Amino acid sequence: MTQPSSFLEDPEDTSEEIMRATYVALCEHGYSDLTIQRIGEEFPKSESLLYHHYDSKDDILLNFLEFMLGQMEERLPLQDAGGADDHVERIVELTFEPGGFAGDGFARALVELRAQAAHDEAYREHFGRSDHFVRKYIEHTIRSGIEQGVFREVDPGETAALFQVAFLGAVTQGVTSDDGVLEDARVEFERYVRECLRSED
Repeated sequence: MTQPSSFLEDPEDTSEEIMRATYVALCEHGYSDLTIQRIGEEFPKSESLLYHHYDSKDDILLNFLEFMLGQMEERLPLQDAGGADDHVERIVELTFEPGGFAGDGFARALVELRAQAAHDEAYREHFGRSDHFVRKYIEHTIRSGIEQGVFREVDPGETAALFQVAFLGAVTQGVTSDDGVLEDARVEFERYVRECLRSED
C-alpha cells in the first residue's frame, strides 16, 4: 500500500537491480507487452543474467511481487502518530485518490497482474497472501481505534474486509474508467466512516 522507495533510487545488489528494472519496465509497458528483453533494457548489467535466474517473464514477475510484498511489510507503519482515526482518514484518502497507494503506472500494472490470478494458481496464491496481509493491517488499525475510544464496537475483521474490497474496487475503477464514479463512492464511504465507524463521543 505504500510506494516503493529505496530500491528504486539505490539498489543494494543485483537482485534489487533486477527488481528495479522490472518495476520500471512493468510501469512503462504493462503486463501484456512486457518481455524479458524489455526488462533487460532497464537492467544495468548483462541481460544474460536475467535468463540465468529466470525462465520467463512470469517467473520474474512473481518474484517481483514477493519482493514488493516484503517491502510493504517492512515499511508500512501500523499507525500514524495522530491515532487510528487519523490513520483511517489517510487510508480512505489514498484509496480514492487516483494512483494513491501505488502511483498510476504501478496501479495499472497491479490490475493487470491481479487479473492473471483468474486462471493462474501461482498469481492467485500470491494475491491471496497479499490480501491477507492488507486485511490484517487494517483490522489492527480498526481494533486500535476501538481501544482508543474513537471507533464504535464494530467487528474489526468484517470492517477490514469492507475497506479491502473498497480499495481493490477503487484501484480497478481508477485505471479502467473515467466516468467519475470514484467521487460518488468516496462521498458515501466517508459517510460510512463518519456515521457508522467513528464513535459519537
